[in-house]
Amino acid sequence: MLEIDGSFGEGGGQILRTSLSLSLITQTPIRITRIRAKRKVPGLARQHLTSVLAAARIGDAQVEGAEVGSMELTFRPQEVQGGHYTFAIGTAGSTTLVLQTILMPLLLAQKPSAIELEGGTHNSGSPSFDFLTRSFLPLLARMGATVDVRLERAGFYPAGGGRIAVKIEPAKLGTLTVIERGKVLAQHAHAVVANLPLDIAHRELAVVGWQGEAETVTSAGPGNVLMLEVECEHVTEVVTGFGQRGVRAEEVARRALAEAQRYLDCDAAIGEHLADQLLLPMSLGGGGTFTTLEPSLHTRTNADVIRMFGVAGVRIEEAGDRFAVTV
Repeated sequence: MLEIDGSFGEGGGQILRTSLSLSLITQTPIRITRIRAKRKVPGLARQHLTSVLAAARIGDAQVEGAEVGSMELTFRPQEVQGGHYTFAIGTAGSTTLVLQTILMPLLLAQKPSAIELEGGTHNSGSPSFDFLTRSFLPLLARMGATVDVRLERAGFYPAGGGRIAVKIEPAKLGTLTVIERGKVLAQHAHAVVANLPLDIAHRELAVVGWQGEAETVTSAGPGNVLMLEVECEHVTEVVTGFGQRGVRAEEVARRALAEAQRYLDCDAAIGEHLADQLLLPMSLGGGGTFTTLEPSLHTRTNADVIRMFGVAGVRIEEAGDRFAVTV
């Protein structure tokens, strides 16, 4: 059984999710201790518990410690089975992070899968639905994957109530190399509100100054999200700003714009968050190389978890004002 200290590195939920994915794929029993020890509220939150239960369901795993607040988990998987599954978080927790846990195992399963996930679709600190569809999945498709994702209803913190539907075809993943992002083809802003004045979205767009659109969507509760898309020849970067109670729309826009500008000012191909997302599929496929901004502790910790399972090596090297990541 592989022992994993959940407090090392960034000490958050990514250690849990990547460990569950690789446990399923390699059929390696694992024990994770001190889960999310570096978070303000450590242990399994509802979102993380849903990831555990989803992983257990698709892999018919024996699990100990699967309860809210648990800081230790034992997970003994069997063979992953594709099929039809529905997973409801029960809160505004991130549907995209639950999907992140089971996506790679289901891609490598023997038959197709259809998944419905209920919870949050645009969450601070998580990949937004738009990031998933515009940044991550196109590169996964380049590696040979066929994944169709549909937003059926948006869900924001704290009400949740969002729903996404996912269809996954079995695939053999190939290599991915993205050294240069190429020419910037378009910069587009999309500001969304739910159960809030549309003026909030217009104020955000005014600060950004890009071509864009303001939209009102239906959701169970109030929410605001600003998405800045940088479309390049070889990759698309999506930066997401999330509205918060007590934070002015102009400040939400300034923060998102500053992050987008950091990407534009560097000649790296892959943005900070996308770099983290690509490590697992590349380690399960033919490997490859990409350039990125300085990798976050989140990304470096994810690389360490992958090394623990022995499925691939991850090398991170500084190269001028950017970094080269080789899997």
